Formats: sequence, C-alpha cells, structure tokens
Amino acid sequence: MGDKAHTHPGAAGRATAADHPTSVRNVVLVGHSGSGKTTLVEALALTAGALNRAGRVEDGGCVSDYDEMEHRQQRSVQLSLVPVEWDGIKINLLDTPGYADFVGELRAGLRAADAALFVVSASDGVDGSTRMVWEECAAVGMPRAIVITHLEAARADFEEMTRICAEAFGGDDPDAVLPLYLPLHGPQAPDGHAPVTGLVGLLSRKLFDYASGEREVSEPGEEQLPSLDEARSMLIEGIISESEDETLMERYLGGEQVDVKTLIEDLERAVARGVFFPVLAAAPAAEGARQGLGTVELLELVTRGFPTPMERETPRVTTPDGAPRELRMCDPDESLVAEVVKTSSDPYVGRISLVRVFSGTLRADQTVHVSGHGLADRGHEDHDVDERIGALTTPFGKQQRPVSHVIAGDLACVAKLSRAETGDTLSAKDDPLLMAPWEMPDPLLPLAIQAHSKPDEDKLSQGLSRLVAEDPTMRLEQNQDTHQVVLWCLGEAHADVALERLRSRYGVQVDVVPHRVPLRETFGDRAAGRGRHVKQSGGHGQYAICEIEVEPLPGGSGIEFVDEVVGGAVPRQFIPSVEKGVRAQAAKGVAAGHPLIDVRVTLRDGKAHSVDSSDAAFQTAGALALREAAAQARIHLLEPVAEVSVLVGDDYVGAVMSDLSGRRGKVLGTEQTSGGRTLIRAEVPEIEIGRYAVDLRSLTHGTARFGRRYARHEPMPPQIAERLREELRAAS
Repeated sequence: MGDKAHTHPGAAGRATAADHPTSVRNVVLVGHSGSGKTTLVEALALTAGALNRAGRVEDGGCVSDYDEMEHRQQRSVQLSLVPVEWDGIKINLLDTPGYADFVGELRAGLRAADAALFVVSASDGVDGSTRMVWEECAAVGMPRAIVITHLEAARADFEEMTRICAEAFGGDDPDAVLPLYLPLHGPQAPDGHAPVTGLVGLLSRKLFDYASGEREVSEPGEEQLPSLDEARSMLIEGIISESEDETLMERYLGGEQVDVKTLIEDLERAVARGVFFPVLAAAPAAEGARQGLGTVELLELVTRGFPTPMERETPRVTTPDGAPRELRMCDPDESLVAEVVKTSSDPYVGRISLVRVFSGTLRADQTVHVSGHGLADRGHEDHDVDERIGALTTPFGKQQRPVSHVIAGDLACVAKLSRAETGDTLSAKDDPLLMAPWEMPDPLLPLAIQAHSKPDEDKLSQGLSRLVAEDPTMRLEQNQDTHQVVLWCLGEAHADVALERLRSRYGVQVDVVPHRVPLRETFGDRAAGRGRHVKQSGGHGQYAICEIEVEPLPGGSGIEFVDEVVGGAVPRQFIPSVEKGVRAQAAKGVAAGHPLIDVRVTLRDGKAHSVDSSDAAFQTAGALALREAAAQARIHLLEPVAEVSVLVGDDYVGAVMSDLSGRRGKVLGTEQTSGGRTLIRAEVPEIEIGRYAVDLRSLTHGTARFGRRYARHEPMPPQIAERLREELRAAS
C-alpha cells in the first residue's frame, strides 16, 4: 500500500467467476447523494481495465447508473454490482444510492459486502445520514476506509476534510482516521485554485503524479519533505497504536526505526480488523486518460487491506423450522447457503436475482431450495419451494456475462427464479437452510392508490405483488376499514419510483388518492332505540319489533350485547338474530359510516308474530333500533392514536418536540442515548402524521429516525370531527 510503483491496469477486460474465496473482495460504496460514488466506481473500472478510455462498456452505457429511470432522475435509485479485477483479485464493487429514500438498497449492499468505502465530497462534507451508517458498520465491526472526492472544487481542502472526517468518524479515537497520501497540487489557476495533480505516499515517501493521465512515480522535492514528514510521523504512530505487536510502540518511542514493510503489514491487519480507517483521495480520469487520480492506490488498499469473505462473521443459519445449523462458512465444498440481496425485472429476461453465496458452490442448471420467512408483515408470505437455477451471470452495466458456477464469497445474478424474493435463502434441495433476513427500515409514508382504468385494475394486483417482492422496504396493505389499497414507502422519491416502475415495467397506470385513516364511532351518552320492521303484502309478511338501550363503554371494550328480555316478548330463537343485526349495523357505522365500537347494547323488550316473524325480520329490526338510538345520542368520532418514538440528535430535540405538540401530540418522556442523541416518546393522532416521514427528515436534515405503532382510538376534538363530517357531506 503505497510501496508499489506499478502502473498496469490489472487484468483488463471481463471479470470472471472467482476460483477461491481468498481471491474475492466485496466492497460497498456509501455516501450521501452527489458525493461521487458512481463516478468513482467508473474511475476504478477504467483503471482496472474493465472500461475503455471513453469510460463506457462495449454497448456505450454506464456500468452503474444504467437504468432509464436513473437517467431521468439523475441519481442512483438501486443497488448496482460492478465487478473488476486487480492483481488477480476479483473486486465486487457495490454502488448504493445516497438518497435516504433508498436506504433499503444501501442495507442490501451492506449485507452483501465485507468492507465499506465511505465516499465524502470535499465540497459538501459529512452529513448526518452518513454518520449513522458509519455507526451501523461500527456496531458489526465492518472494515471501512474513507475516500475524499471533488477535490477540483474551488474551496476544496483535503487536510480540512480529513480533520472533519476524524471528528465525525473517529469517535473516542480520532487518530484512527488518518490519510495514507497527501495531495500534490499543480500550478495555480487564474482564479487562485491549484488543482490536485498527484499524491505523495506517506509510507513509501514516493510521489505519484497523474498529470499526464498515467500514474508516474518519482521522488518528492525538498520543499515537500517537511509537511510529508510531519504527516508521516502521525500516520506511523496511528498504525503502531493499533498494532498487534504490543512492544512496537515502546521500541518506536525509544528511537528504533520501524521498516516500511512492517508498517504496511500492520496497517493492512488494522484495516482488515476494522480498527484503523485510512483516508484517501480520488478523482475521475480526464477525457482520454487511462487512470484517475488515486484509483491505483485505492485498488491497492481494497486488494491488500480489506478482508476476504473468509474473514467475515456470517449471519446465523437455521433449518426452515428454526433449528440452529453449524457450517464451515465460506467453504466452497460445504452445503449451499446463498441469499438474494436484490431482485429486479428485465423486460426480456424476466426476474433477475442478485445473489451472495455464503457457503458452498452455486451452479448453473442446479435445482435449489428457496426459503422465504419472516417478512409476512410486509406482504411476503412464508414459502419453501424447489426451483431450477437458470443462467448464472456476472453483471456489468446492461450486460450479463455468463459463468458456470459461483463459489462461496462471490456474487452473481440468477435468472428466472420465479418465487425467490429479496431476502430469501437458496440452499441445497436435499439440505434446506434459512438465513434470517437483514434488518430493514419500516416504510412509514402511506401512498393510497387506485387503478386508473378497468384494464389497469385487472393488472394491478400482480404488478403490486411483483413490486413488493423486489423491494422489501415497501409494504402492501389492503385496508379493510377504508377499503383502500395502500403502498407504504420510505419517502416521496421512493413512492415516485414505485409508481414509475408500476407504469413502465408492469404496464399499470394508477391514480394517487388521499389516504384515509380508519376512524371509529361511539356513543357519547346513554340512548334508547326502537326497531320496528312490520310489512304485509298479501303473502308471508315480516314482523319484528325490538327495543334496545345503548350505553358507552371504556376504550377497547368492543361491542357487548346483553339480553334482558323477560316473559318471552322476543322468542329465544330470535335473540341471536337481533344481535346479528345490531353487530352488522355497528360495522357499517351509525353516523359517518365508520365502525361503531365500545358500547353495550341491551335488548329490553320486543314483539313477535307467530307466523310472520323470522330471522331476517329481527336482524332488520335490530339494525333499525341501533340507528334510532344513535339519532338520539351524541356520537363521537374516534381517531387512531399512534405511539411514536423519535431518535434525534440533541440539537434538534426542541424543534422535534415543538413540532409534535403542533400535531396534537402528547410527549410522554425523553431518554438520553449514546452518540449525542435523545429518544423522544409521544402519542400522536395518526391523522396528523401521514407525512411525518417526509417532514421529520426536512426538520432534522435527515438525521432523525422514528417508529410508530397503533396505541388505541380516542375521541377526536369536536371542531376537527365537524370538519371531517362537512368534507364527507361535500364529497357525497
């Protein structure tokens, strides 16, 4: 790392299947939208020889943002795999979207990777969402490095950005975040900005000049040595402090010179263990050039410092019925365990599953067992089926390059797995296994939709089921109370992509309608009602009279029916009929069409006819009696109340609590947590938080998270209830 002076482009051309887990590196690129992740992926692919000098694959497209939707939106909206090869190592680069709405794609990339490159723009800095992802990686010990981009910006300052990264990512040990190279600036431009044209290696003490478009190695000048030596001493101390050799620091402080080879080996081990986080710089190649600034150094770090798949602690494996199973993980000769980390659809190929193989070897035309458990709450039914593997391919832009097999530790695409969904496990047919799905954020923005036309209605169900199979961060709800189809998303951009995919991929046009929360009704006081259903039309008539009394009950009581008829005024066989009619009317509502709850209905008296009374007649009478009682009582509208928990940075606590109060929320308490954050617990009417996922992100600049769960229904304020009634009357 820094001691090699090679300039060759690695194994140019097509990446193939790896032959052993030690020759694989799985790296996810993380960073906010616009930080330069996709540009960096293409620069690395160009340097590795996988792209031509125009920076394109053979069909002229991009290697990462190749989807037409991504071109229209000018941003990444999905996880992309770009495999390249360098020094005999296959590097699977996983490019993730930076926008918060697509955090599900980011989580999938983290699951598939063994190390992470955090891409930070020198002009934008480190945002709150990137800090939170860093903390997630730290919690599982994932090795990380930092790449600073956009050094061409007018006010870009590599040293200052390194200091910011050390503060943001270093935690209690900022000396664990240090640069391996310092930028070399070219002649000053008329605007006063001196562009970065090369790098100076702190360990190798070599100058790597990219000004010509090719990496050229030379010795640094005398004027560069003072700043180089100062930064070099800090780096050496940082490496030695993380060394597994506890005597090294004492020897170094005693004046012993530590050779570069030992330092590099200690650095590589510290990076692989996730205790040291090097900072590098990178920039895309100029037009016609073959290598972008810092790309060779970055590829060296990935191949030599990042861990192999064999060094990763793999997720827990069980049998489909939950019994633990021990495996020699990442062994190509073990039982097959692979996971679908992404599902997409191609208009010509059909469903394509991006798969990470954790154990065993996946082969083309093999029959595998597909297990999907644990996502029933998001519209995914548990399933265990056998399916035949179609073609195995390695993706590169729009191209799919065939491979015969995929070993443990590697990634590839599988075509035409009709039942496999994102998060499912693929295992041997005769040895079915299951991996628990990774944690995914809850979709909390409701999108109520309806088919635009009759042909769309016929295709809507299938299109929605395919959509949620691809993206487990969406949840499909068929609300039985409001009779709405609701697609729960992570944000507005996520919802826009869902609608676009329904239209372009599945040919379904939908209309977005206002989302309705499930309201309820209840009696505000005691009331009586008489239901009289008497009809005679020459033949068999209908005769039923019942008298009831209705009184309110505490919340959560439901509908309670009490029989207090004496003297047989209502024959015993018809009392269940009265109850059935009362309950049917309660389900329809008695005032605004919302279900009636939390009342006791007491049957006091009634009359029957020996010939004309019937089950149907007493059902009708029971419903009429309840409606008459409602006409004489105060009917309260009940709204659902959610228990909300918001995890927010201390700087935003006041703003969030004030906002919750403005939504008629009741703050129940706060709790200090680690990392300078506070957990706020509150109860808020659901009607007030339909867009809270969007509003909270705006209020806290994307640094807060929240969860919600139904608590209860409680009376709605009269003025709001009256407004809703007026809207209902106007709509009808």
